[in-house]
Amino acid sequence: MYPVDLHMHTVASTHAYSTLRDYVLQAQTCGVKLLAITDHGPDMADAPHYWHFVNMKIWPRVIDGIGVLRGIEANIKNLQGEIDCSGPMLGSIDIIVAGFHEPVFPPQDEATHTEAMIAAMAGGLVHIISHPGNPNYPIDIRAVAEAAAKYDVALELNNSSFTTSRKGSEPNCRKVAEAVRDAGGRIALGSDSHTAFTLGQFDHCLRIMQEVDFPQDRVLNVTPRRLLDFLEMRTGKKIAEFAEF
Repeated sequence: MYPVDLHMHTVASTHAYSTLRDYVLQAQTCGVKLLAITDHGPDMADAPHYWHFVNMKIWPRVIDGIGVLRGIEANIKNLQGEIDCSGPMLGSIDIIVAGFHEPVFPPQDEATHTEAMIAAMAGGLVHIISHPGNPNYPIDIRAVAEAAAKYDVALELNNSSFTTSRKGSEPNCRKVAEAVRDAGGRIALGSDSHTAFTLGQFDHCLRIMQEVDFPQDRVLNVTPRRLLDFLEMRTGKKIAEFAEF
């Protein structure tokens, strides 16, 4: 059990079913101390308007003892690595997860996916790449892992990729974990919850990390402080309300 979950969706993404309050209540029962709400970026068909992200600054930082990061699962939009998170949105968001989604970037070929993903990391805004093991978007896993280490972007192991989403991901996820291990990069774990009941569930991710002997000192979710220090290093911003985390 890790006390940090870095990928989940609320009712603001209309194919998800829980509220911010639901996630806080669930966190209190499952041992999660710090969570990132990462609703889909506005280029997705059922995503919230960009005002949703701009206005996240009104959220309390700590709710009933649970730390809440203001995040987004942005869409990688094109070969240049552009994402749908820019302008005023950037002033309100703490953590940017980004990945491919069919309505925004239709699947193409390995070379195209690899180039776009590396370009997104090189752009400097993205902190975590979501579900890079998706078999619908084949990539040069070794090249992506080496670029992720170079740009200090974590690659995600996404627990829902083993259960309800992106079927057939497991072999790729194992290769991602091995490649990140060998490249010296970081792993981030995300439940990718679309309902609060799966918050903090990483059982499949943990199994993969054990199988490849992934070093715990490069897993962002081990403590809230490790994740917060990573974000501070990447953004240059310290969030005062999390000083005790």
